[in-house]
Amino acid sequence: MTCLSLRLRIAISMALTATFATPVTADIPAWLDQHVGTDEGQIAPIVLQRARALYQDQVREAGITNPCYLAMDATRPSTSSSGAPNPRFYVICEAEESFRAVSSGYGSGRSLPQADFSNERECAENFSNAEGSNLTMGGAYLTAETRTSFKGYFSEAGERVPFHRTFLLFDGMGETDNARERAIGGHMAMFLRWQCRFSNPDSPNADADGFVPYGRLVNYTGGRSNGCTTWSEDVSRDIIDLVEGDPTTLYIYPESRDIAAVAEAVANGAALSGEGPYWNATCLGAIGTPRFWPRETLQPIINAWRQSLPQQPPLELPICP
Repeated sequence: MTCLSLRLRIAISMALTATFATPVTADIPAWLDQHVGTDEGQIAPIVLQRARALYQDQVREAGITNPCYLAMDATRPSTSSSGAPNPRFYVICEAEESFRAVSSGYGSGRSLPQADFSNERECAENFSNAEGSNLTMGGAYLTAETRTSFKGYFSEAGERVPFHRTFLLFDGMGETDNARERAIGGHMAMFLRWQCRFSNPDSPNADADGFVPYGRLVNYTGGRSNGCTTWSEDVSRDIIDLVEGDPTTLYIYPESRDIAAVAEAVANGAALSGEGPYWNATCLGAIGTPRFWPRETLQPIINAWRQSLPQQPPLELPICP
């Protein structure tokens, strides 16, 4: 996987807020129009409009050639009416008339002594672009390179097998321009909860003493993340295969301006319908009012909290039985 071209990086550095001022609606094809709406499995009109506008702009300006683009609606709940993870991430390939709605995680946030900006599992209330916030930031992104890392060993079919996870990096624009600094990207919604370590000096991932970590594999598909976009194992594989070596656009809703508009509408008792601001009705009822935490406000709080933490000795896992 090569890095983005210079032309593409120049395009990334340009803020695209003005691009989305007039959503593209007139040319939505009939096959795609049937997937537009606020029901489960559909994409809300404003999310599609902005995702298409971003993609079309980057095809023209940055030379994107991938026939597909990505979008996410972080205002939707984590669980569908059937009890399964709710589809709120979209893979749209207009050339082949393909629309796929899948589940995805959103940022969990944090609860600190100075500020509580945590999110419950079902609906996201808080959003931010502050580094270390563990929150989702809506706006425009481009998919970038992938990095695969070793996480440890887990048990499968009675044997200890290695677990590797591939991370798809995102490059942001405008309010999302610090995506690299925040290590924001996409990966499968699985992690290894370490329990112990065992001797395996032949492993290329062994430490200086010849040990490797061992733990339990945890699947959190459709739940919360550290601010990254997370998918089920099979969806993660499909998306990474789709964009590796062939970048495309990702638009995540809501942006800070949308959160402000919804908060104002709620404060004024205005209905969120028609031409007004959009938020998923189920989650709005659950959270009351969404909040955006600008990095200028939240970053000093996070930095002060980090500085207040006592130094911890290096983690030393017990030897596995």
